[in-house]
Amino acid sequence: MLIVLMVSALVSAVSSADSPKKHRGPCEIHYPSDATVEWDCRIILPGGSLETIFGEYWVDVARFNRIDRRHAHSGVSIKVPRRIEDLASFNPLPLFYQAAEEDEQFILIDLTEQFLGAYEFGALRFATPIASGNGLNETPTGAFRLTAAHLQHQSDLYTIEGTEQPYPMNYALRFHVNREGLSYWIHGRDMPGYPASHGCIGLYDESMQKEQYGVLKDPELNDARKLFVWVLGGETDEDHVIPLSNGPRVHIIGKAPGHQPP
Repeated sequence: MLIVLMVSALVSAVSSADSPKKHRGPCEIHYPSDATVEWDCRIILPGGSLETIFGEYWVDVARFNRIDRRHAHSGVSIKVPRRIEDLASFNPLPLFYQAAEEDEQFILIDLTEQFLGAYEFGALRFATPIASGNGLNETPTGAFRLTAAHLQHQSDLYTIEGTEQPYPMNYALRFHVNREGLSYWIHGRDMPGYPASHGCIGLYDESMQKEQYGVLKDPELNDARKLFVWVLGGETDEDHVIPLSNGPRVHIIGKAPGHQPP
């Protein structure tokens, strides 16, 4: 009951007259797994945040919306579950992936669902939301293999908005190099709640956002680090590209969803 009252006080419903451009956010993206949870599209009101609205359940809501806390601000429309407890078991990926049953480590990336799964001998070990290619810059699909890891990688092409500083790609795992020599990585980045990358696969990295944007006093979501440590089998402080001679296989399937009216 407390959560229901807080939601009513801090978010408002999105009407059919609202402009998708005005309230750009997770409500504009439709995933097949949306059908597994009853939800309403609501706008975060001034003063509201995922923590103040949903309390201890804010992480579940963030993952369901594929969004981080910095982007879940006033004016953004998010998907609010009618029963918060429904998100406890939410997972859009298969618990067992037969194509990976012989692999000690295997990564499945479903662009349609915007989710990544880490598998061990076919069994799902953990899953995390992603931000893939934004439509103008597509993420390649097919079968790949991780070939390199870099703890503190940086983009050679893109900068932090409003600066000349290279965009940080912490906990980077390279899965593809195209014919033009352009590398594609899985790495930490901003998670705005919709496909937003230039082709790489982005994961939560709130520690980077605290460092670069000065927000989030208590970074908690750091799935990029979790996947990086899982692949390497432990922590590392080596600040150079680490070749992976027999890295985990990576399957990328589906097609990233486009923006749709809520």
